Amino acid sequence: MTIENNILTTFLEQNGKTTIPEPLREEMDLSEGDELRWEMTDKGPILEKTTNAAGRGMLVDDDASAAEREALAEAMEATIRENRKKAWRPV
Repeated sequence: MTIENNILTTFLEQNGKTTIPEPLREEMDLSEGDELRWEMTDKGPILEKTTNAAGRGMLVDDDASAAEREALAEAMEATIRENRKKAWRPV
């Protein structure tokens, strides 16, 4: 990886993998197991971390407090991350 004029470059490995540079991982709050979304635009690809908010509210009672909803979301996220780690196999 090289950094020049605030531009980061990496190399594409034979199997199609690349490393997201640490400064970008920190800026985007990325960690192992996070789901990323690639979107092609006229100016090139855009990489975004998917949010956990998409399904919130669907699995809890309407009268659940914000703290209860947040606790449930955090527990679900932890379970998903753990399941992804168990299912992950190196290529």
